[in-house]
Amino acid sequence: MAVLSEGSSDSRQDTETSRANERRALGVAGGAHALHDGYTDLIYVMLPIWQAEFGLAYAQIGALRGLFSGTMAGFQIPSGLLAERLGAAGVLACGTALAGLGYCLAGASTGLGVLLIALFLSGLGASTQHPLASALVARAFSGRRSLKALGTYNFAGDIGKMTVPAAASLLLVAMSWRPALALLGGLGLIAAAAIFVLTPRYGAEIPSQAAHQHAAGGALGARHCFAFPLLLSIRMLDSATRMGFLVFLPFVLTPKAPACRPSGLRSPSYSPAARWASSSARSSARASEPFPPCGSPKARPPSASRRCCRSASQEPWCCCPLSGLRSTARLRCSTARFPTS
Repeated sequence: MAVLSEGSSDSRQDTETSRANERRALGVAGGAHALHDGYTDLIYVMLPIWQAEFGLAYAQIGALRGLFSGTMAGFQIPSGLLAERLGAAGVLACGTALAGLGYCLAGASTGLGVLLIALFLSGLGASTQHPLASALVARAFSGRRSLKALGTYNFAGDIGKMTVPAAASLLLVAMSWRPALALLGGLGLIAAAAIFVLTPRYGAEIPSQAAHQHAAGGALGARHCFAFPLLLSIRMLDSATRMGFLVFLPFVLTPKAPACRPSGLRSPSYSPAARWASSSARSSARASEPFPPCGSPKARPPSASRRCCRSASQEPWCCCPLSGLRSTARLRCSTARFPTS
């Protein structure tokens, strides 16, 4: 009886340990997926800012996004091979830290060359997430339970795609883009330490079990020989169209945006103090300027169209399309066309 009770307690303890490892594995994999996918989509927020800051051409913008994606894709298989020798926990933690350091370096960049190096390092670090985190989930869960676990893992990545760019946008309201990237990059360093500590360490796979799974997979693959090529093709088409569309979408929408900016949104290139000083200087300089009505001969522009803004009293005033608004009050903007002389 004592032997039976001792064996039962050992079995219960093993079950509790296994469940705890499952929760840790899913938490680490989901958190890493959220952060790395957030870093991947953060580029879409930063590309218009980098284009305005460094005067980049569209080809250079595409090269920045392509370098990150190509590096992340090209080093995934080497990351898996490296993890077989050094362990998944250390490689995934180092990759997360490297991705964060890449964005910290991007925040200190002075031109296109430094940006290329920063995005290469960040893509190199991001290449560790998909092969190692998904393998961690597959190793922790078996059978039908793995489907639910992998669904949760993929859902965490979508949460990261939403929250990290949104957090960057909120930070850009309050500060310049350089400290904002430094803060987001530092988050990767903190996450790397948590990944290294919390990742469960699994031993080597049992050869007989591995051979059984390989034989079962071979029998299943004979019946569904076109499944993997079909899924691969769908994934390639999805990535190509989605990334190509999202890279240049901000540059298509920017010329269509109104000239007025809602109150409270600061330019990411200025600090609050500099923004206040510049606004005060413009207001005092324009206080004595007459604002000719839009229809008067003095206000007629040399071109066929110009930007015209209406104040709260619905009185039209002319504005230069390059220098911005002539008033600091809340305005509603529209485009007025005038006949050329």
